[in-house]
Amino acid sequence: MDAFVTTDDPNYTQAPSHTATDNVAQAPLFDSPYLFPNPSEVDPEGLGLVGMGGDLAPQTLLSAYAQGLFPWFNEDEPIAWWCPEPRCVLAPDSFVPSKSLQRLAKNSQWQWSVNSDFESVIHACSLPRSYAKDTWIHDEMIEAYCQLHQLGYAHSIEVWEDKQLIGGLYGLKIGQIYFGESMFHHKSNASKVAFWALTQFCQYTQVQLIDCQLPNPHLQSLGAAIMPREDFLTVLSELMHKAGVNWHDFSLTRYAVNALLQRFQPQPQ
Repeated sequence: MDAFVTTDDPNYTQAPSHTATDNVAQAPLFDSPYLFPNPSEVDPEGLGLVGMGGDLAPQTLLSAYAQGLFPWFNEDEPIAWWCPEPRCVLAPDSFVPSKSLQRLAKNSQWQWSVNSDFESVIHACSLPRSYAKDTWIHDEMIEAYCQLHQLGYAHSIEVWEDKQLIGGLYGLKIGQIYFGESMFHHKSNASKVAFWALTQFCQYTQVQLIDCQLPNPHLQSLGAAIMPREDFLTVLSELMHKAGVNWHDFSLTRYAVNALLQRFQPQPQ
């Protein structure tokens, strides 16, 4: 399967030219030199894999995400581009913290932050899990997403116990949609706290939808929903053009986890 073709192929549509609406971004949302396939045309059965090839340059990644695609492949394999059918998404105000998570937060001295240590978060997410030795977050992916972080598109949430990073997550934000990529924890429930913080912060900064990519029973128990791929692509085309808030304005501040029990207001601890 070849995801990239010449511009005269009638079965594929060119990545649209957009300007980033996030005022944090220091670079435009680049046109890709590649043409990504229409997911509905190349994947009518809804298997999710829509193409292979290309590179992980910032303009390629941004063009892919703008069209609902994301890379997912093992090291030493060709770059694979996915657009799941259906899509798992979460409206930030739909998150439902469990009673046990609320009790943990109430008595917690933990803190959380935004973009204060992106590289440590993505490296922690790349470590093998107890259920899998391999990881798809390899050096090539880490370098690519660190570049997007420097450009103002990739963002992390960190959870701290004193000076120790104990949990977090990372993803991309374009306009008013956040594309979640991965999370980790070194202490029980720290990744859940990070996700809770993300939903609160998204509400505060007018992000209307969190893309969770693949359907996940755990995320669905927290409020995530299943959306048909075509519906997701329609919503994406609207949200990516809406003005976003500069998340880097919050990167020097840590917030109390126990404050998540109330609607987030940017009061530093």
